[in-house]
Amino acid sequence: QTQTAAPPASGKGAIAVAEARKQLGKPYVWGGSGPDSFDCSGLTAWAWKAAGVRLSHSAYTQYFETTRVPVDQVQPGDLLFFGKDGVESIHHNAIYIGGGDMIEASQSGVPVRIRGWRAGDLVGAGRPG
Repeated sequence: QTQTAAPPASGKGAIAVAEARKQLGKPYVWGGSGPDSFDCSGLTAWAWKAAGVRLSHSAYTQYFETTRVPVDQVQPGDLLFFGKDGVESIHHNAIYIGGGDMIEASQSGVPVRIRGWRAGDLVGAGRPG
């Protein structure tokens, strides 16, 4: 089963990215876990479920369920975690898709979208599985 139109990635990360791409344009709903709407950790959990990896529906908890990856070594499928003041403040996460871009479900009124990742409040990166 080959993944088409997915960025260069391997294995489960490629599957998670392809699944996340299928959700583009769906509405953000707080607590949304799919298939019709998502919040940030609902989207990341949904995408990784397609790759056979279970994640909790919480950006903060997902940080501890993933293996730390240096930010300059992220691969497509890795999760990016955001907060204003370190790990304890994590409130948002997204899926890195390559090329400096990520897919996120960010806030009410903004559908699931691709955007460039931001560094200002980036706490760290994690690799599921």
